[in-house]
Formats: sequence, C-alpha cells, structure tokens
Amino acid sequence: ALRGRISLLCLKLSNSGDTLKLLIPSYSRKAISGQNNYLGMVTSQEMSENEMGDRGSKSEILKQNPQPNIRKSVKEQRVDGSWSNYLLNNSFLRCTLMGFERNYQIKVLSKQLKIKKKIFCSAQVQLIKLDPWFVTGFCDGEASFSVSISIDKRIKGRVGWTVKPSFQISLHSKDMKLLLQLQKFFACGSIVSKNNRSEISFRVNSLHDLTNFIIPHFVYFPLLSQKAADFELFKQIVNLINNKVHLTDVGLQQIINIRASMNLGLSDLQKSEFINYKPVARPIIKYTEIPNPNWIAGFSSAEGCFLVTISKSNKHKKGQIVQLTFKISQHHRDKNLLELITQYLNCGNVYSHSENAFVFKVAKFVDINNKIIPFFKAYSIQGIKQLDYQDFCEIATLIGEGKHLSPIGIAKIQLIKDKMNTKRK
Repeated sequence: ALRGRISLLCLKLSNSGDTLKLLIPSYSRKAISGQNNYLGMVTSQEMSENEMGDRGSKSEILKQNPQPNIRKSVKEQRVDGSWSNYLLNNSFLRCTLMGFERNYQIKVLSKQLKIKKKIFCSAQVQLIKLDPWFVTGFCDGEASFSVSISIDKRIKGRVGWTVKPSFQISLHSKDMKLLLQLQKFFACGSIVSKNNRSEISFRVNSLHDLTNFIIPHFVYFPLLSQKAADFELFKQIVNLINNKVHLTDVGLQQIINIRASMNLGLSDLQKSEFINYKPVARPIIKYTEIPNPNWIAGFSSAEGCFLVTISKSNKHKKGQIVQLTFKISQHHRDKNLLELITQYLNCGNVYSHSENAFVFKVAKFVDINNKIIPFFKAYSIQGIKQLDYQDFCEIATLIGEGKHLSPIGIAKIQLIKDKMNTKRK
C-alpha cells in the first residue's frame, strides 16, 4: 500500500533521476547514520544510490485534496544525513541518501559500537545543546590530547615513522548520552567501545577535524587546568603535520622533542630510537579567575563528587549524624585552580589530600544548601552525575526539614545514599 501511494504521489523533476521506489522503516539505517530527530519514522531507500542518477534538490508531493494545486515539498540531501518534511496528514517522510560506508557518522555498529541495544537507545533522547564553556570545563577534567608515534614497517628509514594526533574523552557506558552530546557539539568524531563494553570513548583522529573543529574551540574557550599546556604542545604538532614537516628527519625530531614534554613523555622505544631528543619547555599555565560559571559546571560534571556520609556519634542524641559534602580533587599542579573555584563559589576550602593531590571541599550545610545546590540548579551538572546531584538535593531537603533526626528519616536517607555514585546501577 505504501509503495502504491508513493508511486502516485511522487513527481519527477526535469533534472532528477528515478523517483524513490521503495521506502521501508529502518531503525538500523537511522542508527548507522547517527540521526536522532523524529525517531521511529525513519525510512531508507532500498537501492543503490548510484542507480538514482542526478537528483534534484527538491521533489514535489501532490496532496490528494479538493484543491489540486496544493503541494508540499520533500527535501533530498545529496550527502549522508537526512531531511524530513510533513507529508499527508502531518506524518513524516524521511529519506536517507548515503554513499560509501566510510562516510557514515557512526560506522559498522557490530565492530565499533559493541554496546547493548538499550544503551544505544539513549540516542533517541533529545540531546541538550552544551554551553561552550561547559565543554571546556568538562574537557579540563576528562579529555586527553595524545600523539602516537610508531614505526611504519611498510617504509624503511627514519621517515617510516607515523605520527597520529588524537583527541579523546573516555567515560563509563552509562554516560553514552553525554558523549553523544559532545559529538553533536563538536560536529565530528566517532564513538567507540572498549572490549569490556563498560567504557566508551568519543574520539577525533581526523587531521581535518582536529584542525577545523577541536583546536579552534580550545583557542576561543581555553582550558584552565595544566592540561592547557598539553593542548598547546598538541596544537604545535598538528600544525607541523599540516605543513608536512613530519615527513623529514629534522621535522620528525622536532615533533619528538615536543612530544617528550606532553603527558607522560616518550615511551622507552621512542627514547631508544631518538637518543638525542631534547624536551621543549612546557608552557606555563596560570589563570587569575574563572571566566564563566558554566566552566565550573562542566569541570564538576567531570571531577566533582556529591557525598553523603552517615556516622555514629555519642554526642548526638539520636546517635547518628548525616554529613553532606561536595568536593573536587586534583593533582598538586592544579592547586591554584582549586583556589580559584573556592573564590568563585565563595565557600569551602582547599586541603592537602595526599603527597601529590589537593582537594576543594565544602562540608558546611549552610554553604551546601545556600550556595552549592543553587549554583548547580542554575548551571546544570550533565551526565549520570546529574542523578547523584538530584539525590544529594533530596537528602538536603530532608535535613532541612529535620527528618534526619528520626530513625525513619535516617532510614530514608540511607536508601537514597545506597543508590548514589558507584552504587548506581
């Protein structure tokens, strides 16, 4: 019936090929193309795109109506992706016209997204647009800028080394939706899963995408942690590759010297092969203020922790105390950053956590209730941690109402606490 209706309603333009012959509902095609608007109504063309000839940019649908001149448009997109328009009784016609598989936004799912089907269904949820400063704050906590330098056995000589820069964010599979939001924000990259399936990653390996999407973002919305130094070195290497400098011995040595100052430095193999390497000076990163509250929201979504502890106390008449704590832990190199957060939020303190780490901590209930909770209500936590924040707020409300002073209230708080953080399923 559908085939019959389409054949009657499609009009061929003079510069078009054959009209679409067979439209079938296809969830898998939607998933592969990475689309998520009007889900469940996606249709795909079951024929080779090459057979369709020169398509026009628009076909006209003649609505079966007493007024025969009423027409409605159905857009056709020439590259991978989809367009949709109202068609008859306000239903949707959607046509995905794609070329080679290598152009798919998300490639072969069986190989690249080895995640349970119910996890990928998170793509059906409408994705909230992320604030640029939120993205930078989150990347300050979770992103990595890496450069792989390995031997290409197909080529002899020093120029046989390959240099591959990469930007990556790895999270638990529970945060699939947040990775999809980040992928949508950057408009590039792919999402892959590890063998254990509990960790998923958003990766950008394309030199074009790194140059045109990733690097410009962090130029306009700079990182604030010491990761900014790795980014500056990463940017230098990408520029050298774009200029083909890595194809020469001198250029490769220059990249090695820069790579030696990034992250954990060179591997033992690289050190043995490039014995004359000289690490470049690492850029000094020191900001004097937090530029935007959304940066704190992003950084806290990555590094923050909402804690609830219930402890026994001989001094308390009920024998138990409920303590709410918000904290962010960082390497000692970013102690200054934690102090800036303290100043911005106007609460909490920075403490020495261990030999190499410091922690920003807010434990006073008045600060939790009047500053921390309202702040993240205005500038939202994203990802699975948003659920911890909501539970944190619920317990704060119970404490504010004095429910923590009764055994029933303590039991209710304990039930909420038992599903937070690492205990959340």
